[in-house]
Amino acid sequence: MTAADTATPQTLPAARRITGVALASISGVAVAVQSRINGELGVRLDDGFAAAVVSFGIGLLVLLVLVPATPGGRRGLVATRKALRTGTLRPWQCLGGMCGAFLVATQGLTIGTLGVAVFTVAVVAGQSGSSLAVDRAGIGPTGRQPVTRQRLAGAVLTVLAVGLAVGDRLGDPGALALALLPLLAGVGIAWQQAVNGRVRAAADSALTATLVNFAVGTVTLLVAFAIDIAVRGWPDGHPPSEPWLYLGGPIGIVFIAIAAAIVRFTGVLLLGLATIAGQIVGAVLLDLILPTAASHPGVNTLLGAALTMVAVLIAALAPPARR
Repeated sequence: MTAADTATPQTLPAARRITGVALASISGVAVAVQSRINGELGVRLDDGFAAAVVSFGIGLLVLLVLVPATPGGRRGLVATRKALRTGTLRPWQCLGGMCGAFLVATQGLTIGTLGVAVFTVAVVAGQSGSSLAVDRAGIGPTGRQPVTRQRLAGAVLTVLAVGLAVGDRLGDPGALALALLPLLAGVGIAWQQAVNGRVRAAADSALTATLVNFAVGTVTLLVAFAIDIAVRGWPDGHPPSEPWLYLGGPIGIVFIAIAAAIVRFTGVLLLGLATIAGQIVGAVLLDLILPTAASHPGVNTLLGAALTMVAVLIAALAPPARR
């Protein structure tokens, strides 16, 4: 067991945590945009796995050019290899991309049926509870974080706020069974953010940690897509001509890089809550600015978005955890 595994919770200034919350919220808005893009791409290709492979594959290609071209990226690759060789970074801590791959796959597989609202509720429910457990277990780079009353209140209030925001869209009971997929994806997000933070700490480069995430995720999705083709055959859809439908991967790079860089300041729970807040705000803005046939943000949606931000502030302003 390394020193990082038994590290006591770090005491960080409130200003640094608030800055981390702001960055995480911005990345959450990007996730909402990515969900809309990958969900539409899955409908066009008629295969969620195909959409996920395209999204992750484009992101990986960008990183394969970007990381070796930057001094920090090259140093990060060397440091990561050294950390794996010496055991300061465990191989299983490099597998966060598998959870990211599952999330992107569920976007393409379920949003066309569930809609963004139900998808978001399921992800939030899984992510909030899992973040508490991951922090408590000390999987992330900040070490073990006790489940204080204020942090627990922030997580519970976040789930209630998201339910308020999208409660009027949960009218199809038959779709709730399908919501188990994004629920499980939400559970995986917390673990992904924690281990990606470990890779970032070992590499001293958020960009390198993002490359590791995308490489693992792309391989995972290619295996899943091959099985999908063997079972169901080649998808009937055709590649769309609109360039914006291929931006899911680059958006994912921004999200993963920000999360890997700031999780050591925020902890997994606070990072997750802030990301959720950004997702809700982003979803509301998308519905207002770029509405679809199912877009109808009402008073409850706006109140829920505001309540989510309050929940994040409650957790962000909590006194630093101590043993």
